[in-house]
Amino acid sequence: MNTVAAPRVHPFHHAGTGTWSYVVADPASGAAAIIDPVLDFEMASGRTATTSATGLVDCVRQHGYRVDWLLETHAHADHLSAAHWLKATHFNAAPIAIGEGIRSVQARFRDVFDLGAGFAVDGSQFDHLFAADEVFAIGGLACRAIPVPGHTSDSNAYLVGDALFTGDSLFMPDGGTARCDFPGGSAATLYRSIRRLFDTLPDATRVFVCHDYAPGGRPVACETSIAAQRQANIHVRDGIDEDAFVATREARDATLAMPALIIPSVQVNIRAGALPEPRDNGIRYINLPLDAL
Repeated sequence: MNTVAAPRVHPFHHAGTGTWSYVVADPASGAAAIIDPVLDFEMASGRTATTSATGLVDCVRQHGYRVDWLLETHAHADHLSAAHWLKATHFNAAPIAIGEGIRSVQARFRDVFDLGAGFAVDGSQFDHLFAADEVFAIGGLACRAIPVPGHTSDSNAYLVGDALFTGDSLFMPDGGTARCDFPGGSAATLYRSIRRLFDTLPDATRVFVCHDYAPGGRPVACETSIAAQRQANIHVRDGIDEDAFVATREARDATLAMPALIIPSVQVNIRAGALPEPRDNGIRYINLPLDAL
């Protein structure tokens, strides 16, 4: 029986947004990827900081890793990406990559945020766009970019050896699944994406989530498994069919407020984490659409 290689996974929790970022490494070669890095942002002042991202850099340096990829699971609506800062300041050779569905997200939000005709909607802000189920490598680790649309149209999961990084599609089993009411989202599509993961990946596959909001006040957690998700996920475990999932998900979504950082996050994240260019006065600005979201 073939044994699937196990990457070394270093999780980092960003308490302000409930986000998990990861440094994922091949122990044999020292090659690594950073997944879903967070740029600190204070909405009240509009100030950014790199404290959280610097923690990822410190981990890489401490272990002597070589960062080969900066991976985004999708254009997040709840935090700003630090991928651009990481590449510009520390890991210039590492491509920033996302799924090719980012093009439709860019096209949808270019008009909402009035980014202008000059804003490219071809994904060219990123160094690499993964095709559906494209294979790649982190050192000696076999990897695959698995499309998991539903939460957003550009959502990807990354299978790295025996570890699956699900982005916002799956939460911990007691947290269920991600919302599907953003533009381009679909509860039915998310159900089919998750069932594909359940039906094609071994039960022993380790699952690392991008968010955990600690239901019931338990400690925050980031790691589960395909078996645990199939057995216990409150929204999509075995035995829950598509119609039931859609009804539950849509009812839940109807009660949710917009993410606090959706306006700055989407504008930055469809730029691969790059902040808007300064205007003539040297200040960068985020556009705030009224009555549009």
